[in-house]
Amino acid sequence: MSRSADTRREGPGRTDALVVLSNVNKHFGELHVLQDIDLTIGRGEVVVVIGPSGGGKSTLCRAINRLETIDSGEIFIDGKALPAEGRELAALRADVGMVFQSFNLFAHKTVLQNITLGQLKVRKKDKRAAEERARSLLERVGVASQADKYPAQLSGGQQQRVAIARALAMDPKVMLFDEPTSALDPEMINEVLEVMQQLARDGMTMAVVTHEMGFARSAANRVVFMADGRIVEEATPAQFFGDPRSDRARDFLSKILKH
Repeated sequence: MSRSADTRREGPGRTDALVVLSNVNKHFGELHVLQDIDLTIGRGEVVVVIGPSGGGKSTLCRAINRLETIDSGEIFIDGKALPAEGRELAALRADVGMVFQSFNLFAHKTVLQNITLGQLKVRKKDKRAAEERARSLLERVGVASQADKYPAQLSGGQQQRVAIARALAMDPKVMLFDEPTSALDPEMINEVLEVMQQLARDGMTMAVVTHEMGFARSAANRVVFMADGRIVEEATPAQFFGDPRSDRARDFLSKILKH
């Protein structure tokens, strides 16, 4: 069976699977951090991954673009198996935008330069087109006036919105968010979540690891609950937050929703 056919098989009842993880396992020494993970993310779908700390959420997110290698199993992006290394991996990573807890902006480059760099080096755009795209995206995420500043001159919320714009500049097929608000002061969290909400409304395919339950309720098509390296439960937000099926999820929600 071809890989693309495999991908269709892995997405039951659908042919629009964009990200497919099939029987994925990962160890850190003796710790089995991803255990037999099967997950399909459809084109245009927003999947929010939640669960207790140490449950494997961030490792799952980072495995999707091979920032973390896996020990066994397969990962497909848009029908293509994730390459192990080399130019093919670099090309595929350009299709997978990633926003981290820390902003990972280049401190010695302006906001505009941070956003144009990948367009110039990877997408091979000319400078004028790259800058036009960058300014358009800065407008979209609400920090157009910050284009000529350096990251250290911006608030954390502004830096994270720049990081989102930088990822979007590559025209990715899917956006991965690994706890994008966890390093922010409370008053800055909403400004980043609002940008992510708009991306969801615009139809961007997204996998989001977060502790923000409000975002999971309002923006997710599907909630994936992970604990102890396994996917314990998958459900719509209404189902998951209203009547979770597993004892593990009920226990988790009873603790976090009290506060």
